[in-house]
Amino acid sequence: MNSGSQERRFVRYFVNSLARQSHRDQGQFSPQTYAQVLQNLEGVQAQIRNTSPRYAALTQPEPLSLDTIQQELDDQTIVLEYQLGEQQSYLWLITHQTVESYVLPPRAEIEAAIRDLRRGIQQHRELVTTVQTVSDMLLGPVAQRLQGQRLVIVPQGAVAYVPFATLINPQNPELVPLVVDHELVTLPSVSTLAVLREQTADREIAPKELAIVSDPVFNRTDPRLKAISPKSEDTSLSLYSAQITSAARSAGLNWQRLPYTQVEADAIASLISSEQKFQANGLNASFDTLTQQDLTDYQVLHFATHGLLNSEDPRLSALVLSFFSTEGQHQDGYLRLHEIYNLELAAELVVLSACETGIGKEVRGEGVMGLTRGFMYAGAERVVVSLWAVDDQGTAELMQQFYQHLWQQELTPAAALRAAQLDMWRSQGWDAPYYWAGFTLQGEWR
Repeated sequence: MNSGSQERRFVRYFVNSLARQSHRDQGQFSPQTYAQVLQNLEGVQAQIRNTSPRYAALTQPEPLSLDTIQQELDDQTIVLEYQLGEQQSYLWLITHQTVESYVLPPRAEIEAAIRDLRRGIQQHRELVTTVQTVSDMLLGPVAQRLQGQRLVIVPQGAVAYVPFATLINPQNPELVPLVVDHELVTLPSVSTLAVLREQTADREIAPKELAIVSDPVFNRTDPRLKAISPKSEDTSLSLYSAQITSAARSAGLNWQRLPYTQVEADAIASLISSEQKFQANGLNASFDTLTQQDLTDYQVLHFATHGLLNSEDPRLSALVLSFFSTEGQHQDGYLRLHEIYNLELAAELVVLSACETGIGKEVRGEGVMGLTRGFMYAGAERVVVSLWAVDDQGTAELMQQFYQHLWQQELTPAAALRAAQLDMWRSQGWDAPYYWAGFTLQGEWR
């Protein structure tokens, strides 16, 4: 058995143990019980770090020499790596030939400016001043070096939540968004890129093009359930599911239908021949449907649904699938972070067309632990994620443009995302950064 299979068997052992614990404690979701389960999980995760070469390589990659890092770059790509500090912060600019370092303002000052920018974008406020402030802080020292380059952002802390697409080059008098002149990519670390390239170097292209999951059924009042009369009604949840639901409610979230996710899915699916795609909508957009598919068959996985990212406890992060079976019976609808790690993928691209899928908790020594890292561990070369609660209709429009550029114009995913964001920026009614700047591509740009 190869090391990847051993790792997955180890993870499955934990998942089954947790399921048994959840079954025993059904309806008894005490803080003490939950704390014990999480303590068990932390012990298992520690063992995974010690015994899983793939996990360690992705989450704690060995630092590469400067020469090795530069060999991963071409002459049209520069890396901007950030580190925030209490007294002062730092920026390293790395090209295939040079490396330079710069001093930036303290962490608190940068974090405050980023909060103002994100709040302004989501509240549709005037953004010129806040965009200029954040751009000066993060890009000012290197503004003259950016011209015409692909920018690979390696963020730390709050910088991971910056929509770089909407920043500006402080030396550009026209104040146009950065995405106008630059292809933008995000990485947890440069070392992660080397790991991804090594793991996928000899991998065969998956035989089919697209698996798409969209528009799940979240509530009993959904009209798609009216024609179904279930034999019994079981609304109980496992311990883990109950904790996720509780966390969502605490954050003010409730799972309402996203009607444009079906529009989005149908438009994307129409670009692909029937034999090249798998599509699960509505009641079929379920955990069982997804996990019973051989996902290694698909080059692209697209999820158009709700997402829950818990930055305090990443284990309570999940994608939300249908809470009802095709027979109308209540079921667990969460695809949790640990279950994402346990998927087996050969995907060139995973698109998480949901809210805040690019957010996670920063774990010392491992970077931001969220859905992106889970899908990369499962085998995805690159992941498109969001940085805030995106607009349903606007996202449907952006994704249609994205896939048209990806498949009809045969652009790379990074170039296709940039082209789609430019389409939105130039379109009346969709030009506000709220509608397009929240999506970013993480991982391989080639």
